[in-house]
Amino acid sequence: MSRRLAGVLLLALALCLILASLLLLTPGGNQTLVTTGFIAPTATPTLKPFTPAPLPSPTPILTVRGTPPTTTATADYLLDEDTEHTLVDINGEKPLPLASTTKIMTALIAIQTGNLDQVVTIKQDARAEVVNNGGSSAFLLVGDKIPLHELLYGLMLPSGDDAAVAIADALAGSVPQFVQRMNLFAYHLHLFQTHYANPDGLPDPNHNHYTTAHDLAYLARYAMSVPIFAQIVQQQKYTLTASGVHARYDWTNTNTLLGTYQGASGVKTGTTDEAGFCLVFAATRNAHHLIGVVLHSSSENTRVTDARKLLDWGFSLPALIPT
Repeated sequence: MSRRLAGVLLLALALCLILASLLLLTPGGNQTLVTTGFIAPTATPTLKPFTPAPLPSPTPILTVRGTPPTTTATADYLLDEDTEHTLVDINGEKPLPLASTTKIMTALIAIQTGNLDQVVTIKQDARAEVVNNGGSSAFLLVGDKIPLHELLYGLMLPSGDDAAVAIADALAGSVPQFVQRMNLFAYHLHLFQTHYANPDGLPDPNHNHYTTAHDLAYLARYAMSVPIFAQIVQQQKYTLTASGVHARYDWTNTNTLLGTYQGASGVKTGTTDEAGFCLVFAATRNAHHLIGVVLHSSSENTRVTDARKLLDWGFSLPALIPT
């Protein structure tokens, strides 16, 4: 009898367990078990409504309104450095000789491929480049030994053709081999309408030395992003004190926009009979950074006037949300 009673009790317990499991599978059953105290209540997670992240507010950019000023140059280009938005493009894709604005590329090659502590010995061919061709000069003395980072000031401020040749010899072994590097780097930067025949910008008898205002503006934009380059081209004057291996040099920047135009920060002049008066320039005002180019202006003074006109016009443009 006791065994029968025990069997009945076990059967009843099994049925209760089965019934509880079935109740757990249904919302109503689960609530019944909670109400009767068989199981503890389970906290119900609170579902929060999905809130998408707010979109960033569009940044106002300088927006062209009206007609840009007239200049004496054959080609004008003005670029918003911050957005790569073209503000002025007058004959910007026309290939033209570029004179000593060539030295922007020469300096870049030196900075990015050379050892700036390398000592450069000034050779006779560097001096001959100035004497034989009437080129601009850093007045380097043959035999002087000058660190590359110092020589770059002689390249960019007084626009020394002698410095350009000395740098080419030191870094590549010869001028033609250095020019190969210049053209490879131009291709790397997608300056497809630019070709170099020398490192200083003197006229090429084969007319194989040219660029466009567009290409120069984008080259300058890249160059100004290189801190050492930007530091050099913003200097109005630079003095290299004499040492046991070189003379004293006092170099003045040929870019007279520096110090006379608010916010001007570089970059390079150029002048030959073939190229006329050229200027690549950069300036900052009200947190806007502009880079411009004038090629073949009519005189040394007018190239600066032309640059001022373009900058004034660019900085006066309204900053609007792009549509």
